[in-house]
Amino acid sequence: MSIRLPDFVGSVIEAALSPHPVDRYLELVDPMLTWRDLRAKVIEVEHPTDRTVRLVLRPTRQWSGHRAGQYVQLSVVIDGVRHMRCFSPANAEGGPDSDIELIVTAHDDGFVSRHLRERTRVGDVLGLSTPDGTFTLPARDPEAAVFVSGGSGITPVLSMVRTLLARGYRRPITFLHYARDADDVPQRELLEELAAIHPTVDLRLRYTRADGPGGGHFEAGHLADIEHLAVADLFLCGPPGLMSAVTEHHESTGHTRSLHSEAFTLASRVAPDPDEAVSGELRFLSSDRVATNDGRTILDQAESAGLSPEHGCRMGICFSCTAVKKAGCTRNVLTGDIDTESDTQIQLCINAPVGDVEIEV
Repeated sequence: MSIRLPDFVGSVIEAALSPHPVDRYLELVDPMLTWRDLRAKVIEVEHPTDRTVRLVLRPTRQWSGHRAGQYVQLSVVIDGVRHMRCFSPANAEGGPDSDIELIVTAHDDGFVSRHLRERTRVGDVLGLSTPDGTFTLPARDPEAAVFVSGGSGITPVLSMVRTLLARGYRRPITFLHYARDADDVPQRELLEELAAIHPTVDLRLRYTRADGPGGGHFEAGHLADIEHLAVADLFLCGPPGLMSAVTEHHESTGHTRSLHSEAFTLASRVAPDPDEAVSGELRFLSSDRVATNDGRTILDQAESAGLSPEHGCRMGICFSCTAVKKAGCTRNVLTGDIDTESDTQIQLCINAPVGDVEIEV
């Protein structure tokens, strides 16, 4: 259901209903009846593998569509607490009237992903963000395309492949995906169907827990026999080991074609800088708590202190974990940049305290 009224009418209504926004009242009638919030109703739930859940979502009127490769933030309430995570749609890009297909892998330490797999039902309404991200197809179709993915990294590249095929792309496509075994490939039947229907698609599935032909982690030989590799754009998404190996191979071979990549996780939970003395206290002003700085990111230390700040990707790309640093010095663990400004917004997941820090959490 949608409501289309002039913007000034909504402003007047919100002022009258203050302190709560209009959507807080509308959701009491119907969670999909929103004025400003973007939400989506679950219309399909499938479990393609033991570790995954496939969700098809129907967004509210605020949805404007997505580009292949982008991600959205999905928010879900678990035991009264709202959690946010980033997921890339797996369907071909579409406009405002398009649904969203997500394939979520439930990792052992994935609190939200396990909840989505085990508890999500048709009819549930989830929070949704507008799409974001720069890992997208180039404006001009490449001469050829090689897609390399591993694990959960299959979703954005699957969206890209489906988008190209929907456009009528007839140039060579190689799709190389790494999974634990054959039963761990999300949408394997769909992949095989695409390869069977489209003779330009060369599907290559490799299983990291298998020995012999078709098994093992990435090595140069897995790309060596691709005839169109020299003229192909390379699209890469997956776990850190795969990302590093493919990137190093691309650089060492001197390929001049573009490498487009996106990591969906950090190599590991960021550890303190071994060359930096760790000292000071981390004060969480809104919660009236104090922790001895151990050098990890502020988000990690806040969670260890029993706090639950809102956060999403834990990689610094979704900006959902920002908070005001009132005082102190922080280090960006990705870039090494130092920030000594007070009363400034910082991202908790990629900034670590340097000495005493006060933060509005």
